[in-house]
Amino acid sequence: MLIGEVARRSGVSTRMLRHYDSLGLVRPTGRTVGGYREYSVEDIRRIFHVESLRTLGLSLRQIARALADPAFEPSTLVSDLIRRTEDRLKRERELLDRLRTVDAAAPAGWEGVLRIVELLHGLNSPSAAHRQQAVLAPTDHPAVPTELLAEALLAEADPNVAGALRWAIARAGDEGVPSLATGLGSADVDVRRRAILALVEIPGDEATSVLANALADADATVRRHAALALGTRGATSAVPTLVDMVVEGANDVEAAEILGGLARNPECADRIMAALVDELAAHQADSAVRIRLIQALAELPELLARDVLRQLSGDDDRAVALVASALSSLSSPFGSAVPRSR
Repeated sequence: MLIGEVARRSGVSTRMLRHYDSLGLVRPTGRTVGGYREYSVEDIRRIFHVESLRTLGLSLRQIARALADPAFEPSTLVSDLIRRTEDRLKRERELLDRLRTVDAAAPAGWEGVLRIVELLHGLNSPSAAHRQQAVLAPTDHPAVPTELLAEALLAEADPNVAGALRWAIARAGDEGVPSLATGLGSADVDVRRRAILALVEIPGDEATSVLANALADADATVRRHAALALGTRGATSAVPTLVDMVVEGANDVEAAEILGGLARNPECADRIMAALVDELAAHQADSAVRIRLIQALAELPELLARDVLRQLSGDDDRAVALVASALSSLSSPFGSAVPRSR
């Protein structure tokens, strides 16, 4: 079969077939009387072998080696191809992400594009100082997408850089909430903790709704940050976690003060009072827990906790009785303001 016919049937151009011939990769076994290349059935089969290996990304040199050596083992070569392909895909995904970031920012001109690219390079710096500078750098250009800042925050381990990113995200209002909410769904607890620290700094109903979902997180740190923020915003859903914090001694002073604020709402006061009294009964043998609960009771409106405090003034545990007696003797419309033990 002549070269033109082979090219037509195989889909390989005559130019490429001549190139294969010059490399010794596929040489036609015959020549016509006029000197034209003539390919045998075996030659055509070899052409298809070459083309098949090319689709895997092998170079012509690698293909020649593979076809020339009957004992050639493909495993090493295939593994190398997998690694190089993964590297290439990673680079292409990074490029695609950069392009999407620029597109999302909808820059009006090249100055805006360059600012985003500059920030991307800065956030990818191995130097924490450079990453922080990239976030805090003043600019007259349009703001970069908050999603980019949120994604950087969720991956940022340095506390100073993370603080700068939280500041930048908070300035943008609720635009970063969806990305941070995604972070709260991560299996990595560190990512969830970074997300919650950013969310508590964002006001508004959207962030509050996400914080409410975080009360069910498996990690106590995430739950506590969410409860403190929600309680400050007047959300009564935080009450059980805030009571747990008092019992556990985790930010108990802050939790107690927030419970006192929530108890000013008559609809929530009895619920908080009942929860604290129940915990007192459940921890009869733990003096430290009971003292923290008494201090939390003292934060409630005076008339609400007065009788319980007076009753505890006669408790068999002397330390508990002394604290209860001291707090019950104070008179304040919103509870006590005595120093707290930790």
